[in-house]
Amino acid sequence: FYEPASRMRKAISEHMVFSKRTSAHVNTVFEVDVSSVVRLRETHKAEFQEREGVPLTFTPFFAKALVDTVREFPILNTSVVGESILYKKPINLGVAVSLESGLLVPVVRDAQLKSFTGLAVAIHDLAERARTKRLKPDEVQNGTISMTNPGSYGSLFNTPVINQPQVAILGIGGIEKRPVVIEDAIAIRSMVCLSLSFDHRVIDGAVADRFMAKLKSRLQSWGAWMD
Repeated sequence: FYEPASRMRKAISEHMVFSKRTSAHVNTVFEVDVSSVVRLRETHKAEFQEREGVPLTFTPFFAKALVDTVREFPILNTSVVGESILYKKPINLGVAVSLESGLLVPVVRDAQLKSFTGLAVAIHDLAERARTKRLKPDEVQNGTISMTNPGSYGSLFNTPVINQPQVAILGIGGIEKRPVVIEDAIAIRSMVCLSLSFDHRVIDGAVADRFMAKLKSRLQSWGAWMD
């Protein structure tokens, strides 16, 4: 049987096709040991829930690391305008939220000014209001870089489509315990695959890989709790 596409599905379809026609999509994937992040979340999730009134998920860990790394690589926080590259000072982080009817990407504005806790609370608030259809129109506009988390559904990794007019989007795979070799010994570690889709018109592969290497290092060395 035929089911007419909803207004949201039509909008998503048009936006994704437009992005593929506009950007020269390239993808790079890094495997990251997030064992220390997993331990931090486990240690602090009950206290965080009691203090802030929201659950402590893995999303703010990746969001904070992403934002801090973008500050070191401002080319990822740009747009193409004609034959020029527009550098943007605020980092407005889009966080994809899956709904029954489709996908929304609410935006955390000035994410570079927010603490870890501030990011966690802001992301939770936007996601909850997205699911209950209480977002304001301007809360899904003017993002400068985005992230999406298909790993929560069991995906190893994905290659997301860039959200125009941005030039990069981070995809977060599922966190799984796997045997890895550390200094010639086998250890069980919590691992995740992170993928970066980037616009090759603006970002070269070497720059993208240096960015991802820094993001990986930041996550793997996250040994202390931060507010």
